[in-house]
Amino acid sequence: MNHFPIFLSVEDKAIVISGGGEAALAKLRLLLKTTARLTVFAVQPASEIEDWATDGRLELVRRVMTRADLSGAALFYAANDDAREDARVAGLAKDEGVPTNWVDNLEQSQFITPAIVDRDPVTVAIGTEGTAPVLARSIKADLESRLPRALGPLARIAATFRRRAMTLPAGQKRRAFWSEYFETAGPRVYDEAGEDALEPALDDLLARHDQDDRADGHVAFVGAGPGDPELLTLKARRALHEADVIVHDRLVTPEILEIARREARIIEAGKTGFGPSTPQSEINALIVAHAADGLRVVRLKSGDPTVFGRLDEEIDACEAAGIGHSVIPGITAASAAVAQIGQSLTRRGRNSAARLITGHDIAGYADHDWRTLARPGEVAAIYMGKKSARFLQGRLLMHGALADTPVTIVENVSRPDQRVIGATLATLPHDLDAAEVSGPALILFGLAPRSAVSAIDTLKEIVQ
Repeated sequence: MNHFPIFLSVEDKAIVISGGGEAALAKLRLLLKTTARLTVFAVQPASEIEDWATDGRLELVRRVMTRADLSGAALFYAANDDAREDARVAGLAKDEGVPTNWVDNLEQSQFITPAIVDRDPVTVAIGTEGTAPVLARSIKADLESRLPRALGPLARIAATFRRRAMTLPAGQKRRAFWSEYFETAGPRVYDEAGEDALEPALDDLLARHDQDDRADGHVAFVGAGPGDPELLTLKARRALHEADVIVHDRLVTPEILEIARREARIIEAGKTGFGPSTPQSEINALIVAHAADGLRVVRLKSGDPTVFGRLDEEIDACEAAGIGHSVIPGITAASAAVAQIGQSLTRRGRNSAARLITGHDIAGYADHDWRTLARPGEVAAIYMGKKSARFLQGRLLMHGALADTPVTIVENVSRPDQRVIGATLATLPHDLDAAEVSGPALILFGLAPRSAVSAIDTLKEIVQ
């Protein structure tokens, strides 16, 4: 991050603009929304700038700028549409110590102006370090369509009401009040009766929340998916935004944890196959203890919590303690892995069932219906199979699986460092060792990447 985003107070501060053409107009349309004192230096200003000066919205000085004109300025824009003049005035501003934006010259600018979604007093700033303004505008357009126009009035009334709302205990109770106001009660009242009805509605809402002494904790068992934050469900994102405490496993990526509120307490309770692990009893106690304090707890599990996630044990612990709970499913690694190699888990004429199995369980290497798995065309997604690869290979070969059965290993599925390794049942342990697979890996038994299958089919056609 080369540009640190901040919101600068410009109320009654001087902002100076040198230039009167298109570049200056573009900046002024944004700056006129502020409460700053604007001064424009231009010999031949555009008619719009003259109109704004006539209306008293800015001061227009019809000459070139000098160093003395910058005295006391908070910000300066060089916007002359003339590189030589912009270089001159930018040099004056820098000598005077005034933060300078040289329009369309990132290298010579001390600050940049982001794309802005304006729902005053709510402001969303979008920056791309000046490298992709078209992308910034695209994001702005998307946010403009998503954020309701009522957001500004809702926020303005909330600001005047904040002191009264402090009568509610800090934490979940106060957040519940504001969440209901911004998400449901406030927009409904605004649509039905307008801005004047918002403050009385807030009084009624506060009285109801103040009388409600319940502070029931809740546990949401949330699937974080395979690692790519864009694969999170909307419900998962909402749960992360609302959580007071997040208890996550070791495979949840930092990018997903970034989505959580900054105030949330984040606790790693990881398990490592054949390695250091947090005992399940401790995880159960941790979840229950925080929820019993009236907090919203997210038990965040990589993939889907219902697939090899010890979900039943944790739900049992919640029910035994009288704690409410919900389950928000996620994309399991098997679904993400087959998507990455361009295949499907089931295919007409090949297999009518697919198995999700684990390479090991609490008793050690896991046993399965090897005879069924070994049949031609069968497909299985094998979780936690790296260390048990030789055991899996031996059992399958022993029960009749063909040595050349395709196997695909997908490491760090959906993440930037994802790797896809093609193998066969005969070479599986060797290929795993040779690739030095260190990240979480899923083994797809009976499937090869689509590109490899296409190449084999083409070779067969040539031979024939």
